[in-house]
Amino acid sequence: MSTSQHSLPSAARGPDVLGELLHSLSQPLTGLRCSLELSLQLPVDRSIEEVTEQQQASVSAALQQTEKVIGMIQLMREYLDAEHPAPEAFSSALAPATRSLIEELSSIAAVRDVRLRLVGTCTATVPVPESRLRLALQYLIAAMIEAQPVGGEVMLLLGEGPAGAVLRVESDRGLRLQKHSATSLQTTLHRARIAIASRVLEGAGASVVFGGGAVDPTGFVLRIPRGVPTRV
Repeated sequence: MSTSQHSLPSAARGPDVLGELLHSLSQPLTGLRCSLELSLQLPVDRSIEEVTEQQQASVSAALQQTEKVIGMIQLMREYLDAEHPAPEAFSSALAPATRSLIEELSSIAAVRDVRLRLVGTCTATVPVPESRLRLALQYLIAAMIEAQPVGGEVMLLLGEGPAGAVLRVESDRGLRLQKHSATSLQTTLHRARIAIASRVLEGAGASVVFGGGAVDPTGFVLRIPRGVPTRV
């Protein structure tokens, strides 16, 4: 596994993320409109059963498009929230949050026949609410799981030293969705989740770098400097 590290590509940061999400909204919204229009059309030359089946199919399609819209709006909200820390003091322990999250993600990894391993521990805390910390870690680690082939493995190594704590996540397959199977919408959502995770963690004083090359990284390293203060 390569140890070369790169920062998150600039294309996945800043207003480009929101711009891509807003642009991508047009596709499901157009599909939603078409599905609703079809559900209102009642062909007189068809039986009641045929009309009912058509309406059910149209409504089902409309619900799917609605879910996509809701998901993208949620990502935009999370991206904006990551820029504004909560006003109260908070501090979340990295090791317990990571262990708990790995337990939850293990079932997803098992369905994909991907091995998920966590080794080591640390005493570091991150000045973000635990819900945000878990969200950031979930987006990063889930992306690693989804990118693995059948029988693949994602290894998480927790440790700490004089400079602070480190969470190193490595795999044989990169974070980026495979080009032959990813749609433009999937790629946009993937980039948005990575950007949200990076924004949450870096806003808390941590750093996230990606290993294996900026084009198709094979892992990431989260560093939390010693003495990062709890926010007030």
